[in-house]
Formats: sequence, C-alpha cells, structure tokens
Amino acid sequence: MKIGDSNFAAFNISAQGLNLQRIKIKLISENIANSETTNTKNGQPYHRKFLRVGAITENDFQNNFGFTNSIQLRTTEPGHFKGEEEEISGGEKVNANFQVMEDKSKGEYVFMPNHPDADENGYVQLPNVNIINEMVDMINATRSYEANLTALKSSKTIIKNSLDI
Repeated sequence: MKIGDSNFAAFNISAQGLNLQRIKIKLISENIANSETTNTKNGQPYHRKFLRVGAITENDFQNNFGFTNSIQLRTTEPGHFKGEEEEISGGEKVNANFQVMEDKSKGEYVFMPNHPDADENGYVQLPNVNIINEMVDMINATRSYEANLTALKSSKTIIKNSLDI
C-alpha cells in the first residue's frame, strides 16, 4: 500500500499540518531575528514574511488522500450489520496550498540622526515587524503543531489497536 491510500490519510493530513506549522515557526523566527534590520541587500529595511495558506478543491482533496464521497462499513456477512453509508462533510478542507509572502507595508520612522541608515532629516525606517504579534503567532503555531502531533499519535494508536483485534 502506498501512503496516499485512504488507510493512511490521517497520517498524511497530520503530516501536512505539522509541515505547515513548522514553516510558520521558521518564518516567525526569521521575523524576530530581523526585527531591527534596517538595511538588507536591496537597501530597504527588512519586510516581515508570513505564510499564506489556502484550501484545495474537493477533487484535489479526494485525489491526494484517496477519499471517496462516502464511507461504507465492510462486513463479512451482510446480515451482521444493517448500516447506511455515512457521507463525509465536504465543507472543510484539510489539505492546503501555501505560499511565503512578504508584507510590503512600511515600518515606523524613528528619529536617530547618528544611525548609518538615517535619511537627510535624521529618520530611520524600522522593519514592519511587531515582536508582540510575532510572539502571539509563535504560540499559536506551536499549539497547532502540538495538536497535529497529538492527532498523528492518536491515528497511530488506532491503527495499532486495530491490528491487535
């Protein structure tokens, strides 16, 4: 069986969530590290980076994870269980496309006439990074990472326990 099979879809979904949160944490760390960088290679102050995440279409969701529109309970004999197919809600998409974006808004200007990057009036444009917002985003990304890790461990436990039956 390949990892894309629906038997392992929970692992794929959790792994993608872990990967997205890891990338977010990396970008937040980069933003914090450059929160006082007033001159980059292009001569501008550092611009905050963020991760833009978008949902995929339902067809891509089915192709990536091997889901069909319904789940049916398999039985050894038809008389053992009289159940109906359970529809999967199609509203929430768990796989996502992502793109690293750069916030082009300007940072605040501070009067520092002795700073090497000061303009003719003595003002320095600081990066558009707000440390408090970055720390809040870091806590959020860390908690989301932990939630995805818990879901992955739960999936592993469910599969392990089903093998013991």
